[in-house]
Amino acid sequence: MTPRRRPILATSRRASVRSSSAVSAVLSAAISLVTAAGLGTAGLLAGGPSARAQLRAPAETTPAAGTEALIQLLEQRRCQGCDLAGADLVHAQLADADLSAARLQRANLGQARLDGARLSGADLSFTSLMGASLRGADLRGARLEGTDLRQADLSGALLSPGALSRAHWQGARGIDQGLLSFGELHNAGVEAAQKGRYPEAEQFFSAAIRREPAAGVSWLARAITRSQLGKREEASNDFAYAASLYEAAGEGEQAEQLRQAALQVKDTPRQPGGGGNGVGMMAVSGALGALQFLAPIAAKAFMPLPF
Repeated sequence: MTPRRRPILATSRRASVRSSSAVSAVLSAAISLVTAAGLGTAGLLAGGPSARAQLRAPAETTPAAGTEALIQLLEQRRCQGCDLAGADLVHAQLADADLSAARLQRANLGQARLDGARLSGADLSFTSLMGASLRGADLRGARLEGTDLRQADLSGALLSPGALSRAHWQGARGIDQGLLSFGELHNAGVEAAQKGRYPEAEQFFSAAIRREPAAGVSWLARAITRSQLGKREEASNDFAYAASLYEAAGEGEQAEQLRQAALQVKDTPRQPGGGGNGVGMMAVSGALGALQFLAPIAAKAFMPLPF
């Protein structure tokens, strides 16, 4: 009797299923092995050595759902709603990955490449994205409380208004200032001034003034910053306008101090060497010399605003 032949198509399908299962098993085993060895699996995702991209499970035993999430991310480059909390994805190559609504809190995505990634609705609370590339990424609705975005590239990234109010984004590139609130802009200027980055501080205070033209504190902060840059005429004008705003707010004593500052900063001789005349720094430190009376109000101008 002639043996009955199995249909080639059916055999192929079963082989494909077995092959897919084998791939998943291999990936699962690989994740377990590299985790036990202290290596990272992001190297597998990036196609490079693990030293370039590390992806470890949290220190404690990874639950089954977490392992499955890693496998899905490696195989399909999408993991919507996955639980990847605490994962180590340093230098991971995740451009165009779909991680919408994923739970990534306290994960380490430092220096990761996430250009064009979909992170809308993701929980990125206290996640490190320091130095990450997020060009064109969709972060609308993402939770960014305590998120470290310092030195990250956010050029063209989509963000909800006010999303950065509780994140750390100093030195980040490509941020659309139109998305920042008045408080965010003013506080960014305060931080830049405290670190001696006066041109950057002036830009942030100017942006804050454009957002809230009647905010006397920002006019005062910019006046001090400009005096530190040696822009005596501009600083004098800012002091004078700040005085009018304080007067309108019923703070006559402070207004009179600011009018005196406007006159004195204009008459302060330029220091040798062509640098700033130092009035702004003296205002902040309290060592004001002729403008010592301005120290208390100046100190308030350089306190971060609550928002």
